[in-house]
Amino acid sequence: MASAAQPPDAAPSSGMQPGGAVLGPQDLVAHTAAGLPITSDSPLEGVAGRTMQEALRVTAELNGPYHSPTEVQELFAHLTGTPVNRTLGLVPPFHTDFGRNIRIGRNVFINAGCCFQDQGGITVGDRVLIGHRVVLATLNHAEPVAERGTLLPAPISIGDDVWIGAGAVVCPGVSIGAGAIVAAGAVVTRDVPTGAVVGGVPARVLREVKMAQG
Repeated sequence: MASAAQPPDAAPSSGMQPGGAVLGPQDLVAHTAAGLPITSDSPLEGVAGRTMQEALRVTAELNGPYHSPTEVQELFAHLTGTPVNRTLGLVPPFHTDFGRNIRIGRNVFINAGCCFQDQGGITVGDRVLIGHRVVLATLNHAEPVAERGTLLPAPISIGDDVWIGAGAVVCPGVSIGAGAIVAAGAVVTRDVPTGAVVGGVPARVLREVKMAQG
């Protein structure tokens, strides 16, 4: 059950530590990398809120007027806060409500309409193909009603040479092994073995990837 995250009009906390230091996106990334939850009263909610607004601003620019491939790469680098590999291919529109916890390998292609909810961390290997409207979600909500505002981060890891078909959803905590294929429309709730083809809701292993012939 992937999280909807906080709505844009939620009133975030100040993002201040008790000692008065202002927290930043790197603090939220370190917190979620440790597998720690984000409670509704945490100062990190303020960090998430501020970072969301910046991500919305950058993606609005990315998804608005035409940009050359180089300009798209530069906007993506600004969104993620890391240098972009010049082999990245990305077709807008692209959506994220954080952006600062995405790591992309070489020769990656991301098709139009994808949504990366990356607070929990998204790592994409080399030569990965991501189809139209793919959702990568790294947050869940706590299940008890009284704790439903608590966010539970879990990273997504995508190995080298993976192909994810259009409209697939990858849920929090899933690792996809190198060379695997995720069929269009699949909902991936558990790890995908190396070289497997998976499909369905929830996704299951259908067969192994075909080897080159001749």
